[in-house]
Amino acid sequence: NCPPDVEQLGRATWTFLHTTAAYYPEKPTPTQRANMLMLLRALPLLYPCKWCADDFGQDLVKHAPDVSGRVALSRWLCERHNEVNSKLGKEKFDCAKVDERWRDGPPDGSCD
Repeated sequence: NCPPDVEQLGRATWTFLHTTAAYYPEKPTPTQRANMLMLLRALPLLYPCKWCADDFGQDLVKHAPDVSGRVALSRWLCERHNEVNSKLGKEKFDCAKVDERWRDGPPDGSCD
């Protein structure tokens, strides 16, 4: 019943962002693109971990979000997540497996 610590908050946020990207349209409308950009740009302003927020905000400036479609957004987000993992000394994720992890589940059907 404790509030989430920074690691729990980070995992929950990445889960939300990756899952949102996994179900983002292949061909988003201009409104959907604008809404996704607003969501991503709001994180550095609202995220409760100041260091995390500042770091993500700097990353947004260096690497503009690609909201052109589901695949591009998922790859962009995976690359950002891998940059964070690298800074934290964590293993990088294989971005070729984003759909398996966040949308379809493993080929063995164990998540069905």
